[in-house]
Parts: sequence; structure tokens; C-alpha cells
Amino acid sequence: MFDDHKLERLRAKYADGNEIFDPKFRRVADAVSKGADRRPAPFAGIPTLLRAPYRPDFAEARLDIALLGVPMDLGVTNRPGARFGPRALRNLERVGPYEHALHMAPMTELAVADIGDVPLGSRYDLAACHKDIETFVRELVGAGIVPLSVGGDHSVTLPILRAIGRDRPVGMVHIDAHCDTGGTLEGSKFHHGGPFRYAVLDGVLDPERTIQIGIRGGAEHLWEFSYESGMTVLHMEDVAAMGIPGVIARAREVAGTGPVYVSFDVDGLDPAFAPGTGTPEIGGLNTADALAIVRGCLGLDVVGGDVVEVAPQYDPTSNTAQAGGQVLFAILCLAAKALTARRGGDRT
Repeated sequence: MFDDHKLERLRAKYADGNEIFDPKFRRVADAVSKGADRRPAPFAGIPTLLRAPYRPDFAEARLDIALLGVPMDLGVTNRPGARFGPRALRNLERVGPYEHALHMAPMTELAVADIGDVPLGSRYDLAACHKDIETFVRELVGAGIVPLSVGGDHSVTLPILRAIGRDRPVGMVHIDAHCDTGGTLEGSKFHHGGPFRYAVLDGVLDPERTIQIGIRGGAEHLWEFSYESGMTVLHMEDVAAMGIPGVIARAREVAGTGPVYVSFDVDGLDPAFAPGTGTPEIGGLNTADALAIVRGCLGLDVVGGDVVEVAPQYDPTSNTAQAGGQVLFAILCLAAKALTARRGGDRT
């Protein structure tokens, strides 16, 4: 029962000042505010991904994790506009710096920065753009920097995987409405409906350590490769039957202990939550469940990740970008935890 004695105790402790007594919260507050009693206004300053520092000079910045934009949507099969995804996520307010469910503030522990966009040499040549993306990400990987990107359409993940998986194939946790393992369409194999077929065939993605979550829609006949190669495919009906804890357990089992890439297509969400995408499919995940699945991957050896297919012009509310930004922050936490573990510590 709350009584006068308890009220007086609270008044004595909290009535004056803004002291934070819990050591966990105090550590985060000190790291974020650096002793000041205010934070920068979320609507002020130059927009960056997750409000991270802007460091295009990543080679000199000694970064641990790089956030980068890939503003390219030449591979879309329906509505264009995902080229504006990186800009939409940079304009977000109030994402981070603390992930309450994971109890992490990754940017207070590691050197994280927005390094800008991949320099693309052409607005018209999809294959040339893929080459530019692979070259750029390979430079990051060679410098020991973990890349987390924002697209762009899902075709950008193929060159990223080619860079990350060059020396050994990686597993993948993939949230999407579509398997994206289709073949050549209209004479082109470089499109957002087929990056993971070619990542497997290139030897950079391990299909038996790949799980695809939230799959649905009318293009099932195009995804035979997922089953033939040994990928684990969880349709939305499977998600409903298993429940989110079951999905997380299966994802962890499939991904195993090797290096893992996390790819989040916003059309994995139901368009009620994320209308701003080029290929919406009803009957998808809600934002809480998508976040829970990503958070449930904490402890996997995450070596990279992306958020793709945000097309902000189809969503005047900005909810789609907000969902993408929150998931990006959760993936950042996974990558930070994994990087710290690879270095032999557990600071986060």
C-alpha cells in the first residue's frame, strides 16, 4: 500500500535535481550526455543514420561498425522509390541510444558512424551499381569494419554478401514477405527477387544456415530454389502456429554458431504497419513481433546486416521508415554484441 511514509521517501530522493541512482541507467546516461543535463534536440543538426556521427573518412576513423546508405532501386519489379530509403531513415527522430529490451547502448561502447552512401557510378546500370557496392563493402570488411546498410531495393544484398562472404559463406536470418530466390526475369538475373539464389550459387551464402521468415503472397512458384538448396522457409502460417518464441528458437538453431547476416525487408511487415514499400503483401508481421524476432537473435555471430525496400513516398506517416530505423538499431545491437564477443570481451 502506498502511504505517506513511502511518498516522503520518494520526495527526499527525487524531488530536487535529476539524479539517476540505478547503476545500469547511470552508466547509459553518463555515456550519452557526458555529464550534461541535456541531449541535442532530435530535430536539430545534420541527419544521420541512428544519429550516429558522420564520418566519411572511415579509413582514418578507426570504426568498429559502419552505417551506410545504398540509394539504388534499379532492381524493383513493382513500385520504385526505395532509392529514397536511406534519406528517410536519416530523417528519423528518437531512435536509440538505449535498447530497452536488450539493455544495450551500443554507440556508447563501440565506434559507430554513418559513413554516407556507397558512391555509385551510374544511375542507370544495375550491374555496375552492384560492382560499386561490392567494391565499397569489401573495403570496409578488409578494414575490420562491420557493415550495416540501408537500401535501396533488396538486390543490393547480393553484392554485400559477395563482399562479406568472400572468404567463407555466411548464414542468414532473413525477414521478408518473399524468398527472393527467383531466377532470371526478362533477361536479367540482377533484380530484387533473386539475390539469394545467386548468393548461394556464388558460394557466399550457406543455404542450410539460412532461415526465411514471414513468407507469403502469390509468387511461391518462383521460390523452388529455397527448398531445393536447403533453406528453412517459415511462411506466415508457420509463424502463427509456432509463435514468436518458437520462431526465434528455430532461427537460432538454423543459424548456428558460424557468421550470420541479418537482412530485413520492410515488406515482411504487414502493410498496415509499413505501407511505404514497393511490393506490399497483406497478412504480414506486426512491428512488435518483427522486433522480437530480431532481438531474439542476440548472441549469434552477426557480421553484417541491412534494412531494405523502404519507399517513403508511399507512406506520408513515416511509419515505415520508423519501423526500419528501429529494426536497424536492433541489428546494430546484435552486431555490437557479436563483435565484442569475437574480440574476447562482453562489454555490451
